Amino acid sequence: MVSPTGGTPQAPTRVLVIDDEPQIVRALVINLRARKYEVDAAHDGASALQLAAARHPDVVVLDLGLPDMDGVEVIRGLRGWTRVPILVLSARHTSDEKVQALDAGADDYVTKPFGMDELLARLRAAVRRAEPLGAGENDVQTVETEEFTVDLAAKKVNRGGRDVRLTPTEWHLLEVLVRNTGRLVSQRQLLQEVWGPSYGTETNYLRVYMAQLRRKLEADPSHPKHFITEPGMGYRFER
Repeated sequence: MVSPTGGTPQAPTRVLVIDDEPQIVRALVINLRARKYEVDAAHDGASALQLAAARHPDVVVLDLGLPDMDGVEVIRGLRGWTRVPILVLSARHTSDEKVQALDAGADDYVTKPFGMDELLARLRAAVRRAEPLGAGENDVQTVETEEFTVDLAAKKVNRGGRDVRLTPTEWHLLEVLVRNTGRLVSQRQLLQEVWGPSYGTETNYLRVYMAQLRRKLEADPSHPKHFITEPGMGYRFER
């Protein structure tokens, strides 16, 4: 990946662009390559899934309106085997459609028409969320509950002797809550720490992702013991 600090050189970040509008693909390819990203492009869902399996991108930019299948199907196909960050790019504006994409496993959502600077900022944030923790951030190694164990250093969750597959955004949200065990974390703080400083009001993101964490980790997701909602305020993690 691109090194933001100028330290040890890293492999360039590989982006898979999936969109059937040639002018958008061309604009993204030009802008991404100018910033030293490696870029692959697909114009339909089937080609995109094949290309992702062959090229293993570091981040995916996906349009939902594809000619052969809905973009949500592509998200589900990717999530069957990879945690790669997925940034949805779509002309669909309704909250339900955004939530559907997030619920399928997308990490962020940008509506068309979009500003290239905003898109690139969100792409960088998605890549950062997927990066390993830096040295010095692993003071607390593991947190155990009756149902599951969180290994912060290895970025793994084990439940019943099996690793639980989490997306980068699910993991980042879990990590923030676990590192603040017993303390209320406000909605604004969670949004800004997980998605970035420009996020502060997208509370539907939190609702979707908290539901996903509860579904994957709570014994009874409808009556959570560990991921507690403080209505109108935020969330709290309890062991």
